[in-house]
Amino acid sequence: MSRADTAGAGVRVRRSWSLGLFAGEFTVTLRRWRTLALLAVLAAVPVLVGIAVKIESDGGSGGGRGGGDGGAGPAFMAQVTNNGLFLVFTALAATLPFFLPMAVGVVAGDAIAGEASAGTLRYLLVAPAGRTRLLLAKYATTVAFCLVATLVVAVSALAVGALLFPLGDLTTISGTRITFGEGLARALLIALVVAASLLGVAALGLFVSTLTNSGIAAMATTVGLLTTVQIVDQIPQLHAVQPYLFPHYWLSFADLMREPVYWDDLQKNLGLQALYVAVFGSAAWARFTTKDITT
Repeated sequence: MSRADTAGAGVRVRRSWSLGLFAGEFTVTLRRWRTLALLAVLAAVPVLVGIAVKIESDGGSGGGRGGGDGGAGPAFMAQVTNNGLFLVFTALAATLPFFLPMAVGVVAGDAIAGEASAGTLRYLLVAPAGRTRLLLAKYATTVAFCLVATLVVAVSALAVGALLFPLGDLTTISGTRITFGEGLARALLIALVVAASLLGVAALGLFVSTLTNSGIAAMATTVGLLTTVQIVDQIPQLHAVQPYLFPHYWLSFADLMREPVYWDDLQKNLGLQALYVAVFGSAAWARFTTKDITT
């Protein structure tokens, strides 16, 4: 076998090992009771919202009003009784400020610190994974969880919306009509944007996870930071720093339901998430690759 063939075989082995490491980490994460409980809560939110809207509309106080140009929650909520697909947008708007990022923060905060507190981190590093590859696998697992969690909310909302309300062509925030198929495609795109909006939280949580050997402390710190940033983003006197906070443009996904689509805030949101991933991802790598692993 030539040197080139040997090198190529080595690359394929490393690539196969990396995929296997990611698959193993992702499977373990999804099998944890804590993860399943978080996904169950996320799936329950659209059910509760749908039932509440149905009860209110049957009582004669909610049906069919609204639309307007108000953005996420209220405008979507008012349209749910006219078209069940709007429950997807309403549920994502309801879960994005707290439930979704909290779930991601718990998974990310537990990524490294949880292994350290359980005494399994050293054994993972004994395998030929390497610290960088293990860290990348942990972050890829958290990113995959962002997508799974968002899709759980969207699919649950779509099922409840189809069960409780009519489906069909829908009216955008701008007042134009689009087909149900196009609305479904926009719902999928919105779900992807919401998942991408959580990447900054995932990177922050992973960095915090490298700072401690306590999984509980890492999860609590990540959720605490998330709550603090959310509060700061609501204080008018701090408006100068708010555009640099990772949740500031989260609800910009509503602009995908305009005709034409407004891209400015969407681009700012994705750019901001990329910046947080670069900063806190680099910080996590710098910390983890120099960390003294004792457990």
